[in-house]
Amino acid sequence: MTNDLLEMTGVYKSFGATRALDGVSMSVGAGEVRALIGENGAGKSTLMKILSGAYRPDAGSMMLEGRPYSPRGPREALAQGVAMIYQELALAPALSVEANILLGQERVRSGFLRLREHRRIAAEALELLEHPDIRPDAKVRDLGVGAQQLVEVARALVSRARVIVFDEPTSSLSERDAQRLFAIIERLRRRGLAIVYISHFLEEVRRVAQTYTVLRDGRSVAEGKLAETNLRTIIGHMVGRDPGELFPRVPHEPGEPVLELAGFRAGSRGRPANLTLRRGEILGLAGLVGAGRTRLVRAVFGLEPVVAGRVRVAHIEGGYATPRARIEEGIGFLSEDRKGEGLAIGLAIEDNMTYPGLRRHARLGWLRLKERRDEVVRWMSRLRIAATGPLQPVGGLSGGNQQKVALARLLHQQADVLLLDEPTRGIDVGSKAEIYRLLGELAARGKAILVVSSYLPELFGICDRIAVMTRGSLTEALPVDRWTEHRVMEVATRGDEAD
Repeated sequence: MTNDLLEMTGVYKSFGATRALDGVSMSVGAGEVRALIGENGAGKSTLMKILSGAYRPDAGSMMLEGRPYSPRGPREALAQGVAMIYQELALAPALSVEANILLGQERVRSGFLRLREHRRIAAEALELLEHPDIRPDAKVRDLGVGAQQLVEVARALVSRARVIVFDEPTSSLSERDAQRLFAIIERLRRRGLAIVYISHFLEEVRRVAQTYTVLRDGRSVAEGKLAETNLRTIIGHMVGRDPGELFPRVPHEPGEPVLELAGFRAGSRGRPANLTLRRGEILGLAGLVGAGRTRLVRAVFGLEPVVAGRVRVAHIEGGYATPRARIEEGIGFLSEDRKGEGLAIGLAIEDNMTYPGLRRHARLGWLRLKERRDEVVRWMSRLRIAATGPLQPVGGLSGGNQQKVALARLLHQQADVLLLDEPTRGIDVGSKAEIYRLLGELAARGKAILVVSSYLPELFGICDRIAVMTRGSLTEALPVDRWTEHRVMEVATRGDEAD
């Protein structure tokens, strides 16, 4: 490590009566990857928006390479050497890779773009990332998510950035693309750049970063070297209390079958799947991204075509059914795409929570609004949804509270079978623990729960049985103690059958 490239000292920021940052300090050295860790609402995004020039701090100071740093906007921050790579990529899909890399940084002479120089600069940046396979003339919309993220990194390098911030960069990446990104971050670190890495995956943080800073309630409450700190200690700093078990277990007893798949096949590349889900059971579905897990649960719910096979829900048997029919049969589905498909972000909590079950609050064609609101308030209290009230738009909630609203929708519709696709993606550790406890409580009440997750500790922590999907083929669901994480990955990557 050398001297600090970036220093943020005593940074304050308030929005009205709400103090988002309360004297936060953080530094990053050349050749250092520092993890910025904290629950949703801890102040990470606000701090990074100040660093990127999107917000102006109320008080405090920043130094960049030993000089005062106070950007008046993101463009000025980039010009001074600070680049942001957000979870939601900021690319122009219809433009080429080359145009995106040089966007806002075009080389001009006498009013004309210097296209030959653009081509050379883009090619050099991609070669530096060891990805010359990405063609500068390719349209960004034709690239995979992992390749698109590399275009963002290339743009940062072209700007000659000395500090790069990665905000939840792997949330939409496959395991392979994530490993490629980690290798690139390591190369950037060895070149002497300062990296700020934000992620809710603490095991991932340990893989990428050397040091950490923990934010809680707008304050920097801990920092240190990751190699010298265990995860339990970090989680304790995040939540402000002894975290106890990461995966709280609520006793529950599996009962009779409530959902059965027989020779069920979804999509042209899928293979016949057999699966039985019981009342009072949490069954995990593991596998790599693209293995067919999401297609399977979406087809069960009626969102994807069914090629062959039968579905039995309680005593109702058939093949394909519409989502409306599945809801009436007692099935609820939670999409992995919370913002794009799982919730109506611009609408109120009470609307999101009750839309699938409005009939219960109607009489003679009129909606009984008070009755509906009273039930929404009860669910908000029961699930401990932090919000100003049932009329607050869902888009204003943290990721964890948004996910609780999505789960409350399934409970309001009185679903007996819950199909949950990546239910804790993109939310903090504290919110994850609350959702795990909720799932255990639901299983104890006799709900049947199928969880699709790419996070193996989650599946081993909360599930009774696990099945693995590989290349469209589903293994037998076995008790958790019959699996190891190593064995799950072997089956997922090689297509072996479970023992």
